[in-house]
Amino acid sequence: MRKKISAAIIGMGIAGVSLFSTGSATGHGYTDSPTSRQVHCAKGTVKNCGAIQWEPQSVEGTKGFPARGPADGTICAGGNSRFAQLDDPRNGQWPATAVTAGRSLDFRWKLTARHATTDFRYYLTKSTYNPTRPLTRADLEPQPFLTVPYGGRIPDATVSHQGTLPAGKTGKQLILAVWNIADTGNAFYACSDVTF
Repeated sequence: MRKKISAAIIGMGIAGVSLFSTGSATGHGYTDSPTSRQVHCAKGTVKNCGAIQWEPQSVEGTKGFPARGPADGTICAGGNSRFAQLDDPRNGQWPATAVTAGRSLDFRWKLTARHATTDFRYYLTKSTYNPTRPLTRADLEPQPFLTVPYGGRIPDATVSHQGTLPAGKTGKQLILAVWNIADTGNAFYACSDVTF
């Protein structure tokens, strides 16, 4: 009798875990070109990053940016308090990738778990951006400079998009990449610091 009860309890536990795990996106990913903050943390280039150093692919938050999604000041962490270190501007000292305004650039995602995709969007900060403060919507140009529609298709494990950076940018700026999942309410966020 005790074995039957134990088996029933274990079976109910497995069923419960299965029910809970289907509620969120099974896709995970991050940008590694230009190098994102989560990659700098995972590689140890930047220290004191907390849990993100082991989970660079897990910056998941509500989709619908900029109308919805992470609150201002929590955008780089996707609104996820576990990864708040990504929102810390570190006095403007995040390592930055050198880029050239008006030139083409390769944007690359590493997807550790692929998922049906609406699109990938790339936003750039305005000329008035202050890299010593947490990122807000007011810091970003209102429209993405690159949108790559996917129409619900599942992307490859490595995804590259070619895009032209806006002309006239100078100094330290930030690129926000957003991967919108098609069949859940979530998206993945990645912030890459760049220097024009």
